[in-house]
Amino acid sequence: METLNKNSINIEEIEKKEKIDKISLFLSSGFLVTFVALALYDAELLTSIVNAGFGWSAKIFGAYWQFLLFATFIVGIGLSLGRTGSVVLGNLKSPEMSTFQWMAIILCTLLAGGGVFWAAGEPIAHFVSPPPFYGPEADVFQRAVNALSQSFMHWGFLAWAILGTLTTIVLMHLHYDKGLPLKPRTLLYPVFGDRVIHGPLGSIVDAACIVAVAAGTIGPIGFLGLQISYALNALFEIPDGFTTQLIIIIIAILIYTISALSGVTRGIQILSRWNVVLAVFLMAYIFIFGPTAFIIDAYIQGVGSVLQNFIPMATFRGDTSWLSWWTVFFWGWFLGYGPMMAIFIARISRGRTIRMLILAVSIFAPLITMFWFTIVGGSGLSFEIAEPGLISEAFKGFNLPAALLAITQALPFPIITSILFLILTTVFIVTTGDSMTYTISVVVSGNTEPNPYLRVFWGVLMGVLAIVLISIGSGGISALQSFIVITAVPVSLILLPALWNAPQIAIKMADEQGLK
Repeated sequence: METLNKNSINIEEIEKKEKIDKISLFLSSGFLVTFVALALYDAELLTSIVNAGFGWSAKIFGAYWQFLLFATFIVGIGLSLGRTGSVVLGNLKSPEMSTFQWMAIILCTLLAGGGVFWAAGEPIAHFVSPPPFYGPEADVFQRAVNALSQSFMHWGFLAWAILGTLTTIVLMHLHYDKGLPLKPRTLLYPVFGDRVIHGPLGSIVDAACIVAVAAGTIGPIGFLGLQISYALNALFEIPDGFTTQLIIIIIAILIYTISALSGVTRGIQILSRWNVVLAVFLMAYIFIFGPTAFIIDAYIQGVGSVLQNFIPMATFRGDTSWLSWWTVFFWGWFLGYGPMMAIFIARISRGRTIRMLILAVSIFAPLITMFWFTIVGGSGLSFEIAEPGLISEAFKGFNLPAALLAITQALPFPIITSILFLILTTVFIVTTGDSMTYTISVVVSGNTEPNPYLRVFWGVLMGVLAIVLISIGSGGISALQSFIVITAVPVSLILLPALWNAPQIAIKMADEQGLK
């Protein structure tokens, strides 16, 4: 691997000297175990505590989070347009992997299970109960477009930007060029200096980010068991109980832990590649055999609506109660993933330019996500318009897997289509479990090739905690999902300095690389 800087830092030598951070390991794993223990001891008490914390976080920090996501996107686009866009990151002259492999890993890791069940459920939710920004609409097609565009806002440009653009630039420079650890604490180095790198403050910062991303991963793993079990019962009358859910999660644990042990260049790449192939096949299948004209019209108009109303939608504060349960919830979830996803993207993006990074994460990935939501959720809206109640009745009670099955059952070869979607969901979540197991291990160990035992520990721990939570019913997982919004409070403060540090670093690197 040819580096850009003749006096480049020897990352491998630095990582060999790093030791497992016992403080962050104890704080993060101990907190997660305590959370689950409280859920077992008194689920109602835990739920009341979490709900109070959720309400406070959304009320106090909701507007700030909207500003943070919006500003992150705008600053990133600005960096990609100027001379800083040509800055090469990671101290390598050329990328370590192909663009297809790189994009596949990014898409599969960040979309996770939400890319399937929420793609089916959120558009129909906004269709049945119009979002306050748009309000009631008599024309059913326009109501469908409004529902899609609101979903696009939640899962589109702003959500993706916070997951790995400015923060990735900061981390890649400070790690690959300056030799600082590839950990969340490094994001605060420009503010606190060595105190945050070597002191207990850094361990607390790392632990907070680990808890946030672990909670955001345990939840989907648990929901995977609940949702696949429901679907298997609906399709094949397999008992929808804890035993089925347990088997599903154990299989998922085995797959993503083994994959994480093989590293970024093998298991994660292989899973992501096949995941993208299956997703593209399903998109093409639904596009051809589903409501093709509706999909095209709804996607074009939906994207147009988001672009036309981009700033008003991003800054909408007209109904804070609705925002708490939709926009703030989703964005709190994405914020929780922010530092760890930046670490993961930094690990796979050496040799990429700032322009490539920003365009891939902030523009191309959101547009692909929007098309995926139109393929799945848009088809559901088309079927609902043609036969009112077909999708909305199944969705009643916020039943996400039922909404997905109602859509797949309306397509040709319903059983095969449903099975393929369940496989896709499983691989999506397994890919996220895989990448987050690896990334948490990187943070705790300070090594981009962390100890295999550490990877197994985190992979098994997250899976076991998901199993324990679903054993007390879906309420345990729901409490964890709401808790993610609380964890976003400290994490969002860790992400904030990147707004000004990333431009400063980009300008400095442009000067060093002789860019004009």
